[in-house]
Amino acid sequence: MHKPLAISMGEPAGIGPDILLSLYARRHELNLPPFIVYGHLDFLRARATRLGLKIGAEAAQPAEAEALFKRALPVYPIEGSVPDQPGLASEGAGDVVIKSIAAAVQATLAGACRGLVTAPIHKAVLYHAGFNHPGHTEYLAELCTRDGKTPLPVMMLAHGGLRAVPVTIHVPLHDVPGLLSRELIAETIRVVHHDLVQHFRISAPQIAVAGLNPHAGEAGTIGREELEIIQPAVADVQAEGIAAEGPLPADTLFYPTHWARYDAVIAMYHDQALIPIKTIAFEEAVNLTLGLPIVRTSPDHGTAFNLAGTGRASPKSFLSAIEMADAMTRAA
Repeated sequence: MHKPLAISMGEPAGIGPDILLSLYARRHELNLPPFIVYGHLDFLRARATRLGLKIGAEAAQPAEAEALFKRALPVYPIEGSVPDQPGLASEGAGDVVIKSIAAAVQATLAGACRGLVTAPIHKAVLYHAGFNHPGHTEYLAELCTRDGKTPLPVMMLAHGGLRAVPVTIHVPLHDVPGLLSRELIAETIRVVHHDLVQHFRISAPQIAVAGLNPHAGEAGTIGREELEIIQPAVADVQAEGIAAEGPLPADTLFYPTHWARYDAVIAMYHDQALIPIKTIAFEEAVNLTLGLPIVRTSPDHGTAFNLAGTGRASPKSFLSAIEMADAMTRAA
């Protein structure tokens, strides 16, 4: 028996449930690893019917998932009110979405599932249900708190050998310079190095670090963050034996030929990291959270309400997220 991957249902009015159901329908063709969905059972059945997918869905525990996976979609049922309304978010469903994430994380932490794949969420709905986190990444870190210690969650966007990591994530751009610190940058590099070794089996990762300012500050003439914060952080991890290089000008660092020289690029803020990877692989990139005691991946797209219920949403990124979670947990 093999432990399944856990998949949280995500926003019911979006494309997440559509794609996971359509992927399950092609499980034999795609040779998918067994997974169990944490979500609302009746809703998932209704959405499958709407999409014309002739698949069964049955309530299950993780230990039952592998045997059940061949004939029916295993679902760990989360109770609540979840209407099948593609494109129309329901405030009442927010509580179910939050509980599905929490239950999937707990199962993975407990070892019942070997990794977690999260479907996209719609934060505006979750806020009405008491969600008070900037995003998925930060909520997952809180769920993984142990003995009063919350891990540093590090977002990575990956496509093949191209990997980008923002040091600051869901914060206003004008707050970024004040949030950057020598300690935060150095610890982010450490987390990335550790997970590249442990989960990607890269024995000696090469890591590039981008500057914050144009031309990496031009020797302090266009900002001093490179000289006073970023360069010292890089020196700190270099002294520990980590092969990090920087700060480097971000406008040339992400040119594919340059980017390919490194196993990961550390950027200073959200869009500095995400724009390059989404430009190259909008439908296929995977969002990972490093630094957690569990493996977590997610498709690199949102809820796409306009495509929900149509069956036209691309499954490429969701499929890549499942395959990456499978590969990472087999490597661990």
